[in-house]
Amino acid sequence: MLYYLFAVIYVLSCFLLLLVVLLQQGKGGDMASAFGGGGSQTAFGARAGATVLTKATAVLGVLFMLGAIGLGIMGQRGPGSLMRGLGGPASAPAPPPVQGMPAPAAQTPAAPSAPAAQTPAPPSAPAAEKPAPTPAPEQPKK
Repeated sequence: MLYYLFAVIYVLSCFLLLLVVLLQQGKGGDMASAFGGGGSQTAFGARAGATVLTKATAVLGVLFMLGAIGLGIMGQRGPGSLMRGLGGPASAPAPPPVQGMPAPAAQTPAAPSAPAAQTPAPPSAPAAEKPAPTPAPEQPKK
């Protein structure tokens, strides 16, 4: 529950940071000041007094960084791998039934009063059958 509360506060601080950054006025970032034509301005513009927006940007930026680290630590669920909940490799599928042998029918439990029906046991291995030879094609009669 604490994780979700922390996540909601983090998302709200992200939106506020976005809003505060977009509300700030640019500081002479035209092309002339980028190449030294800005006169006495520094590389990032003239130093102005810290306004409410710049202070809010600094505070929300720190909250953004600390919140990301905090959510990362809280979201970690112990010293395990992401794959720890999965079992080993899947077992091999059952081999397909041999051709010529009927598939075993599902057995239903017999009533206790009725005797169990005896079924003959299938042969252990089917005899290897040679394929029938193909007849030679007939010659047309002249």
